[in-house]
Amino acid sequence: MNQLAKLGEFGLIDRLKRFQNLSLRVVKGMGDDAAVLSLDSKHYQLFTTDMIVEGVHFLKGERAFDVGHKALACNISDIAAMGGWATFAVVSLGLPSGTPVQYVEKIYAGMAALAKKFHVSIVGGDTVKADKLTINIALLGEVEKKNLVTRDGAKPGDVIFVTGRLGGSFKSRKHLTFLPRVAEARFLVEAFKPHAMMDISDGLLGDLGHILKASRAGAVLEEKLIPCAKGASLTEALSQGEDFELLFTCSSVKASKLLEYTTKHKAFPFYKVGRIIAQPNKLFLEGKNGLRLVKPRSFTHF
Repeated sequence: MNQLAKLGEFGLIDRLKRFQNLSLRVVKGMGDDAAVLSLDSKHYQLFTTDMIVEGVHFLKGERAFDVGHKALACNISDIAAMGGWATFAVVSLGLPSGTPVQYVEKIYAGMAALAKKFHVSIVGGDTVKADKLTINIALLGEVEKKNLVTRDGAKPGDVIFVTGRLGGSFKSRKHLTFLPRVAEARFLVEAFKPHAMMDISDGLLGDLGHILKASRAGAVLEEKLIPCAKGASLTEALSQGEDFELLFTCSSVKASKLLEYTTKHKAFPFYKVGRIIAQPNKLFLEGKNGLRLVKPRSFTHF
């Protein structure tokens, strides 16, 4: 039997946590969108990494520019989910031997364009031969200590929000061309102090499940409030993934002010989708027929 399939991606991560060798500079290690390290009196350093693989995260023959864009965007999205901004990146490429040089250059052009937009310096990396095109990026970022947001702060009574419409990311190609929600994250942490936040890569249900586990809380999602992308079903919006919107919670008082502000000033779109409850790891969908308990299902690699 494939033991990884039985354990799952996040079960594997939980088992590997015991091998962490944490120095005094480590504020938060494995288990969030980025590691948190001490930096100076007012800031933390953020450190994340993401890998994309041909046939899993993009199809063979996709535009090289878009593949490069996505590789860096995934990482910047993780930094945004902690409330911060990205600074320096190193890029490692696994390349099939027959890959045209021009294709590799276009991958870098996609990364470079996004790096310029978000003021990220690409400062090094590595290249190796691989059976499938693989890109791994390690990214540093920073955040003010007062503005750091993690997954473990959700509180009963909090309102749950997302920053955009969900589902259908593969059909729309959003999974390749999305922009990380850095501006939205910075707006939120500076003015509305979310209690918990992460980005949606594996699906709303699954990623909300991570917040609930870390926060020892439960949640109710209202079906009628889930913002489905054009042409996407509710099931796709709940569990398809690759949306890279932000998922966050804040107090009911802050939530009312946020909705009032964004309506009045036509600011970023924020969608209220549910509420946090005091039932650890219980996730409910509320529809026409009342509440039903659901599993936080999402994409899994194994």
